[in-house]
Amino acid sequence: MKNSINRKFTYYTTHDCVHTCGVHFDRLYRLVLTVTHVMLGDMGSSLGKAAAIDFGIQWGCWAVAAALQTEKFYDLAAFLVEAPIGSGTILYLALLSLKWNKTNYRRQRIVSWLAATWGFRLGLFLFSRILKEGQDRRFNKVRTKPSTFFVYWTIQGVWVFATLLPTLILNSKKEDKPLTRRDYVGYGLWATGFLLETIADYQKSTFRSNPDNHKTFINQGLWRMVQYPNYLGEIMMWSGLYLSSSTVLKGWEHVGVLSPIFVAYLLTNVSGIPMQQRSAMKRYGSDPAYLEYLKSTPKLLPFIW
Repeated sequence: MKNSINRKFTYYTTHDCVHTCGVHFDRLYRLVLTVTHVMLGDMGSSLGKAAAIDFGIQWGCWAVAAALQTEKFYDLAAFLVEAPIGSGTILYLALLSLKWNKTNYRRQRIVSWLAATWGFRLGLFLFSRILKEGQDRRFNKVRTKPSTFFVYWTIQGVWVFATLLPTLILNSKKEDKPLTRRDYVGYGLWATGFLLETIADYQKSTFRSNPDNHKTFINQGLWRMVQYPNYLGEIMMWSGLYLSSSTVLKGWEHVGVLSPIFVAYLLTNVSGIPMQQRSAMKRYGSDPAYLEYLKSTPKLLPFIW
């Protein structure tokens, strides 16, 4: 009887929360569209819609998690939400923004599908990793703290929008020009980065799947050349997409350069390298071989840093 009452309470609490969030999201969506359209015209409307949908997805997922207030839900969220939602939002918005303007230029199609391909690949990789490990360790200390958890979801929304910014601006353009050498250099940079990140992730997953390596750090393949080849690949990809998009960007539209800058800053100063370093030092800090690896192996750029 008690379990039945709890299930009903949980259902109605979640239902009410989702309904309330939906009402507030609709109001926020209309407000954002109005303001951005007044400020930037049709392009502002596209950017406003993308921002509203982006944060609506992040905050909606957070609201459901906060409403249920159970560790079981958070464990479920680790499988269904935490890993794929960020990359999934990028995939969704990249393709959705391509349809909004209805110009469907070749450059827009290529950049949008490259961004979507990255989102799909990363989402699958993170999802499969969580299936193996049981949960995402990054959220261990915040999973039961709704207010702190909200900050994480919000930061993810900022990451999605900032990362996709040149793609969103490009897909809002009414005019186009033939592909240039800069476009192809950008596509080449993206392809190189994509291969680098994919291979690095595969090598690390294969290394970790071997029980004999559970207490050993990876120092083979791409990881022998730099400490974080996957992060180098990601920075290269978004730099390549901005480079291609910049061919037709004008004036303030070059704010899209914030995409690779933001990704690079985030990975090297906030959530990427610093977090990985702290975790690795706890596990391997007493291993002389690991300390030597840190001294002799560049962090990100071979022979430079």
